[in-house]
Amino acid sequence: MTLFYGWVIVGVGMVATCTGFGIMLSLAVFLQPLAEATTWSRTEISTAALLNFLCLGTGSILWGMLSDRFGIRNIVMLSGSLLGLGAVMASRSTTVLEFQVYFGVFIGFGAAGLLVPLTATTTRWFTKHRSIAVALVSAGLGVGSMTTAPLAQWLIASYDWRVAMFVLGVIAIFAILPTALLLREPPKTTTEAVADDAINHRHNEFTASATLRHPQFFNIAFTFFTCCAAHSGPMFHVVSYAIDNDVSAKSAAIILSVAGLGSLLGKIIFGVLADRMGAKPVILLGLTLQALAMSLYLGATGQYHFYAVALGFGFAYGGIMPLYAILIRAYFGAGAIGTTLGVATAASTLGMALGPLAGGWLYDGLGDYFWLFTGASAVGLAAALLATSIHPPQNLRYEPPSP
Repeated sequence: MTLFYGWVIVGVGMVATCTGFGIMLSLAVFLQPLAEATTWSRTEISTAALLNFLCLGTGSILWGMLSDRFGIRNIVMLSGSLLGLGAVMASRSTTVLEFQVYFGVFIGFGAAGLLVPLTATTTRWFTKHRSIAVALVSAGLGVGSMTTAPLAQWLIASYDWRVAMFVLGVIAIFAILPTALLLREPPKTTTEAVADDAINHRHNEFTASATLRHPQFFNIAFTFFTCCAAHSGPMFHVVSYAIDNDVSAKSAAIILSVAGLGSLLGKIIFGVLADRMGAKPVILLGLTLQALAMSLYLGATGQYHFYAVALGFGFAYGGIMPLYAILIRAYFGAGAIGTTLGVATAASTLGMALGPLAGGWLYDGLGDYFWLFTGASAVGLAAALLATSIHPPQNLRYEPPSP
């Protein structure tokens, strides 16, 4: 039995997103050691995360458009190089501005060239198992948190933050670039592609401009934004929050690994459910669980309490994230999926950018994280309410994709 090459694409996507986003999200582990080793405040360090997500958003649009026109392999190789260089140069930073530029801008743009183009390419390879395939590519984010956070913590404890960040940069280059050579565009002669063409004759295939003008695309993008604005603050600050509540730095770093495990499980289970039930009801379920999990961080008293909440939190937010791509693909087609998914991802990353900065600002101003977790839970419930307004587009004139 011949292996369908789409699964090779999924494997490459998992390696790339695991490495790239594991490094980007590891800033949560570096936050307290950086603040102690330098004169930089938590707000200044958190600004690097703000830049990460702003660059991830703008880069998602750029890389998504380029992937529609020029394919995937060179984009992923360039992105992996940017990401590795950013971590290596950030490890040599002597001022907070240098650190913000290298870790925030370079790594943000590098990560942008991984998730959106790889997700868009995966949607083109699959029809029958599209939800689970996209979920597995996105699962790299959860695996990255599980593996990179403990590695970074061990390197920091054994050496210092500079050595730890340098090593992560080298790993990015040697993990992403060789595997990117396996990437290719889907041939139209594959079984999956032929089935996809049959479906596209029955349903409208919209151009980027038609999709971006439609109110239902705005509903999806705004829900995506609100979802990420809710969970990004708790995701970034939970390690410091646990340390402030007498959890050791080593045990606190494991919280990210536990959340990553939950994220991995959520992506797989939600992906299977979405293939059977459709993406929207599963998104509604996940958003409700996410809001509940964030509220449970309040009053956490020990490491195992944090681990239990992190598992549920990761399960919820991890399971939701790939499904917005599935919804866009199902409603608007694959003709300009790189561009349209890039715009939706840009909206989500704006939400991701707000949480870390808001958490740092609330902590520096009020001395604790109570209002961060309270506000995040409320925003999470608002996201669930917004999701109820999402419906398949109707009466939109068919516009064939440009050649």
